[in-house]
Amino acid sequence: MDITWMGILILLFLFIYSTWENFYRKRNLPPGPTPLPLIGTLLHITRGRLVESLMKLWDQYGSVYTLYFGSRPVVVLCGYEAVKEALIDRGEEFGARGPVPVLEKFTQGYGISLSNGQRWKLIRTFTVRTLKSFGFGKKSIEWKIQTEVQCIMDEFRKLNGRPFDPHKKLMDAFSNVLCSVIFGDRFEYKDERFIKFLRIAEESFQLSSSTWGQLQSMLPSVMNYVPGPHHRLISISEELGEFIHERVKASQETLDPSSPRHFIDSFLIKMDEEKKNPNTEFNLKNLLMTTHNLFVAGMETVTSTLRYGLLILLKYPEVQAKIQKEIDQVIGRDRVPNFEDRMIMHYTQAVIQEVHRFGDVLPLNLPHMVTKDVEFRGYQIPKGTDIYPLLCTVHHDPKEFPSPWKFDPNRFLDENGQFKKNDAVMPFSAGKRICPGENLARMELFIFLTTILQNFKLTSPTKFSEYDIAPKLAGFLNAPIDYELSFIPR
Repeated sequence: MDITWMGILILLFLFIYSTWENFYRKRNLPPGPTPLPLIGTLLHITRGRLVESLMKLWDQYGSVYTLYFGSRPVVVLCGYEAVKEALIDRGEEFGARGPVPVLEKFTQGYGISLSNGQRWKLIRTFTVRTLKSFGFGKKSIEWKIQTEVQCIMDEFRKLNGRPFDPHKKLMDAFSNVLCSVIFGDRFEYKDERFIKFLRIAEESFQLSSSTWGQLQSMLPSVMNYVPGPHHRLISISEELGEFIHERVKASQETLDPSSPRHFIDSFLIKMDEEKKNPNTEFNLKNLLMTTHNLFVAGMETVTSTLRYGLLILLKYPEVQAKIQKEIDQVIGRDRVPNFEDRMIMHYTQAVIQEVHRFGDVLPLNLPHMVTKDVEFRGYQIPKGTDIYPLLCTVHHDPKEFPSPWKFDPNRFLDENGQFKKNDAVMPFSAGKRICPGENLARMELFIFLTTILQNFKLTSPTKFSEYDIAPKLAGFLNAPIDYELSFIPR
């Protein structure tokens, strides 16, 4: 018996040693923890605390290190300088999209977010151009945002100062802005189809950020065979796809090729123009996946950012009071705020910028992938290697932001009280893969926040601590804690 066990241990040792040889001696990847067979470096990731674990490894291994998700190497980039060098200075080499296992079975490489190569270039160019034509980042969409924010103001007034959780109402409003551009109209907040649509989208984000979703991202070949709630992500995504498909069918029935009403119309017209091209990327699959990507990217993220902002204003009423003073001086009480007002509202801009940095809603960024063999900071990274440029390490880089875990909007003001930009704030990522909805999101956040504070004082029955407002650094999405607040008319 002892001889048998000794033989097993020797064989196990030889297997681990040969694996180590394969991982390390034949490669010049950045340093990192020693991987184990099958699970890689999973033991270095605290259960359900992926982001926090990656930040601890930053302290241990520096700005560039290697993890293994199973047998798959992942190079992690930390801090502003390393992320900037990869995504901006060397964007062509680091510009491919890495795998996102929680969505891959559904998207299958289609759409704008998870595609690569010529498909991505064509769809991205068309999407950006089309969204601009429907007002993204321009005055023409401002009135849609202003209309929606007035609708949500009416909802807040109906509460008569009663405390409530603002999450759902804010998501209703931000989603309707997207609906007006992509579908051509908004929904009533009590519309059952709209309620179901938002419930599906919210659940998708929650599952992606859960412990199960994190394990699916790290060990897809194993988790595909492990029962658990992560498998529901496919059915949820398919439900969302069915809702979008219904809207596409409705658009097809009333389409006027000479007068596109919204994004879906424009894509359908492009599909018809290229119907004789057997290699066209303008097909139904790319339409459905691109629309899905735009909604998933633009709903929960903007909602969570504003929720963070309101929570922080409850914690720091003096910040709220300073914004309201600036609103009264620049806008007054008698007109609706517009996006141009921000140019002379330096403190408000600084607060919003600090909310982006401190709240860190998308701490992991979406994974990238190198398009060819590259030499990076003395290391060799083979073509096709996954790259994790961690936005949380950029936003909490002490070289760029002294006392990075403290909320301080003054870091974005110069000695004259003027707003000063810092390129190390990257809430929408950076480089070739920067979010195409950045301008819309910035416009929404400014108009919603200033309109809310123009009309209401924010209070809460709860006293919030520093811990309450601190980002929790768990998974894909950094959402604030659930809380209640009252909107008291000014």
